[in-house]
Amino acid sequence: GVPLSTQWGPQGYFYPIQIAQYGLSHYSKNLTEKPPHIEVYETAEEKDKPGRSVDWTVPKGCSVSTVSDKAKFTSVKQFVAPENTEGVSLQLGNSRDFIISFDLKFVTNGSISVVLETTEKNQLFTVHYVSNMQLIAFKDRDIYYGIGPRTSWSTVTRDLVTDLRKGVGLSNTKAVKQTKIMPKRVVRLVAKGRGFLDNITISATAHMAAFFAASNWLVRNQDERGGWPIMVTRKLGEGFKSLDPGWYSAMAQGQAISTLVRAYLLTKDHTFLSSALRATAPYKLPSEQRGVKAVFMNRHDWYEEYPTSPSSFVLNGFMYSLIGLYDLKETAGEKLGKEARVLYERGMESLKAMLPLYDTGSGTIYDLRHFMLGTAPNLARWDYHTTHINQLQLLSTIDESPIFKEFVKRWKSYLRGGRAKHN
Repeated sequence: GVPLSTQWGPQGYFYPIQIAQYGLSHYSKNLTEKPPHIEVYETAEEKDKPGRSVDWTVPKGCSVSTVSDKAKFTSVKQFVAPENTEGVSLQLGNSRDFIISFDLKFVTNGSISVVLETTEKNQLFTVHYVSNMQLIAFKDRDIYYGIGPRTSWSTVTRDLVTDLRKGVGLSNTKAVKQTKIMPKRVVRLVAKGRGFLDNITISATAHMAAFFAASNWLVRNQDERGGWPIMVTRKLGEGFKSLDPGWYSAMAQGQAISTLVRAYLLTKDHTFLSSALRATAPYKLPSEQRGVKAVFMNRHDWYEEYPTSPSSFVLNGFMYSLIGLYDLKETAGEKLGKEARVLYERGMESLKAMLPLYDTGSGTIYDLRHFMLGTAPNLARWDYHTTHINQLQLLSTIDESPIFKEFVKRWKSYLRGGRAKHN
């Protein structure tokens, strides 16, 4: 699964920036962390179960059987459990790790539920993964996530800590409730409906599953314009018009491109590269035409994290959009990557020309609203200031212009209390 955002709306929505960052984060962690311990609970293959008796509970009117699956070339578990029954259940009893994974194919509507013992007075909460399109719901001690029909084999990998806490924190008001609840033990898995299960495991991490979940989500949810529309209203600040649901973000486009390029390099599957190449389209259109391009002072092309009216020129989102273009031009080659290269080069020219506008002499500025609206500057918090430094450090490794190293040095000095000279 991919993360569901509740940042700007408690009803939940998919935020492409968050999904791409989720994929990239797991990609990086896979490179730096040791492989996790994986506890295998069900493979339907006798030889794969050393010392473990698989404990299925099958109520009256239900069945669980081992069958051969031609598509997977292996044995799998077939379950039949009508909705009006308790469902068939597999005892898990894991109090160490909380990433659950299983291969699933439904024949009818159904659900796979995971019962959790929690820190909330040891109460049991159940997370239901249901074969519908509902994003998220919470009632009593039951949390529901729609995972789609799943009528062909797919792997479902879920972080039970996140799914529990996000569900319990759901509210009907604008704010998401803070919660301290945590799972203590994964008690059992319950299947309802008719379908097939295989490879039920629990582990501490599943980085590549998370990375490909994000990559595949990006392929499936890219629209005909090459973008990932953001389906929530965003008001950047006083003086800017609200962005209505369906807006694109250059930061989302760039980070999605970076994710898809890595998926292509790992798999050589051209589906990922084709999706990344289509993602350059919104860079070429101005915001009033549902693109992400703005032009500063009629001279400098800029790719907007928030394509507001008037333009906002957010610095960190712009740099992420450039990094995505760089990844694409380097991977796609001279012919396929030509468009990405032109967009990247124009953007880098703008960045070099406009960087001084973001320097306060003691920190950095998040955007240029003070110039566009005539308001007070929107100073970057220290975490955003540090992000600006990290982005420039990366860009300095792919572009030798001295301006990047100069700004990195000066902006780092601000973290230590440094100040520009006064008159």
